[in-house]
Amino acid sequence: QVQLVESGGGLVQPGGSLRLSCAASGSIFSLNDMGWYRQAPGKLRGLVASITSGGSTKYADSVKGRFTISRDNAKNTAYLQMNSLKPEDTAVYYCNAGLIVLGSVYESNYWGQGTQVTVSS
Repeated sequence: QVQLVESGGGLVQPGGSLRLSCAASGSIFSLNDMGWYRQAPGKLRGLVASITSGGSTKYADSVKGRFTISRDNAKNTAYLQMNSLKPEDTAVYYCNAGLIVLGSVYESNYWGQGTQVTVSS
């Protein structure tokens, strides 16, 4: 009914850049907060950045000044621009969204399938 599809992951050298995209599709009435999380092997999944429908943003301390989250509400898409990548940024990155589906009055939380980001020389 609702899908979040991520794209843009891959292998990049330290200091390089990647741009992740997350497109929400389906029977969406209202797309609210969107966010990016990441999970490295042996670690818990944690918030990287989030953005409200109005454009307010939050970042994990470890990515401040290097990553930028944005969204295109007309396309139901969120982006994560990642610059100055470090090996410790290596993880599976997941998109998350709070949204209300058509015919409902309650917000539900959805996750994408994840995209691998590997930072290595």
